[in-house]
Amino acid sequence: MAKRILVVEDEAQIARVLQMELEFEGYEVHVEDNGKSGLESALKAGVDLLLLDVMLPELSGIEVLRRLRKVNERLPVILLTARNSTFDKVNGLDQGANDYITKPFEIEELLARVRASLRQASAGKDVAETTSKISIADLSVDLDTREVKRAGNIIALTPKEYDLLLYLLLNKNKVVPRDNILLNVWGYEYEGETNVLDVYVRHLRKKVDEGFPVQLIHTVRGIGFTLKEN
Repeated sequence: MAKRILVVEDEAQIARVLQMELEFEGYEVHVEDNGKSGLESALKAGVDLLLLDVMLPELSGIEVLRRLRKVNERLPVILLTARNSTFDKVNGLDQGANDYITKPFEIEELLARVRASLRQASAGKDVAETTSKISIADLSVDLDTREVKRAGNIIALTPKEYDLLLYLLLNKNKVVPRDNILLNVWGYEYEGETNVLDVYVRHLRKKVDEGFPVQLIHTVRGIGFTLKEN
């Protein structure tokens, strides 16, 4: 069955291009042109991914995201933002966006981000069908609630930090090359800041390892990263 993508974009030309390109790739696409109707559609069952513009009439994209995350933490959301809108990017990630892409964008990059987000969501769903929790040492992730704990302490992660941790956890005790992480967590040939992975690993280490006697996240110089007990 084709994955269903909801596009919430008030610029008709951009929305039409997105719809045509996504449908050409085999996705089922529904388009809304304002925040209010977009939120209503996003809350309905059957949506696999949301492409959400930040600047929308009636409700802003950030407000749509904030309200959506109160009732649905799993739906992958990619924000469409203006290139110079750093505040919207940061605010969007803090409110629960999984990723963002800046306008104007190359359609191939957007399609790559879509594929990566859907893969990540599918991987989590596949594991959740066999177990509700995945763990290593005293670190555990509840796949139903997305709650992360270490030694019984709850760790608050952003959606992208969660995606990165989950990918490493799904490949625990294996050395995962940087390119594989970028492919599966950010999308093929990620063209954001070149050090984006290092930045997120640093943030993740601070939250997951800092203050604990055993470090779980390890750098394998020249190759990538691994999540293991020693």
